[in-house]
Amino acid sequence: MTNTHKSFTVLDGGMGRLLERLGAPFRLPEWSALSLIEAPEFVTRAHAAYVESGAEIITTNSYGLVPHMIGEQRFEAEGRTLADRAGRIARDVADSAPHKVLVAGSLPPLFESYRPGNFIAEKAPRILESLVAGLAPHVDLWLIETQSSTVEALTTLKAVRETGLPVYVSYTLKDEDGRIGPPELRSGEAVAEAVTITLKAGASGIFFNCSQPEVMSEAIIAARRVIDGTRNSSIALGVYANAFLPEPPSDEPYAGISEIRSDLDPANYLKWVHRWVEQGATVVGGCCGIGPEHIAAISASREPVQTSE
Repeated sequence: MTNTHKSFTVLDGGMGRLLERLGAPFRLPEWSALSLIEAPEFVTRAHAAYVESGAEIITTNSYGLVPHMIGEQRFEAEGRTLADRAGRIARDVADSAPHKVLVAGSLPPLFESYRPGNFIAEKAPRILESLVAGLAPHVDLWLIETQSSTVEALTTLKAVRETGLPVYVSYTLKDEDGRIGPPELRSGEAVAEAVTITLKAGASGIFFNCSQPEVMSEAIIAARRVIDGTRNSSIALGVYANAFLPEPPSDEPYAGISEIRSDLDPANYLKWVHRWVEQGATVVGGCCGIGPEHIAAISASREPVQTSE
């Protein structure tokens, strides 16, 4: 008898859309941070929904805890407290789960998603200090998410390296309609080069997120090639795509809430997940627009399938 399914860890899905579905306070620019500020009980419910769906890693609701989303004044006054709240809520849900659940401390783009040109190196340490200090007591690992360039990713990586926790760096990819060619970060950097640089800087894993499913495979293949070359089998390779229609380049932040694709229901998203696992992904989940129903399908698909030799 053989098990026909490869082993992988199940990550949770997106937070913002789920909070909206649950009836939490929800608007731009605060996005998912608003419920953490005004109605944190919804954050507990969202984490619990993912745990019930089979997630083995849940991600703190700290993606929106940056000055450009909650405001400079609020961040200065409450940033660390809110990060602590986000970490504490996730920790409580994980500790009460019926199966082992790890908490990933989400560290987002500090100066807007998808806009690597907005990164301001000299301002980053102040923001990171509050986020890391608030989250650190509660998390099992760091997830540096939706990074558009190696410069911003490695700045955050440096800020958490001394915590001694595993650090996963997740890059977002160019995913415009009709895109062809080697996979690239939104900065234009080649994926293979970015993965090499990031692993040398001390990352415990490389992920890809917040991009269309169609562009993930080539990035996984490129990353797997680099990882295999290190001969370090402990390096994680993760992927969690979004369900949004491709975002056109824009200089206008918060133009609106993006439309969800109709072709990425749980069954269809699962087809992508199976492809990614076959290509070498060891952690799979979902980003924007991917909810508990998707995670449940992923978790259920991992049940051993026994076949006769």
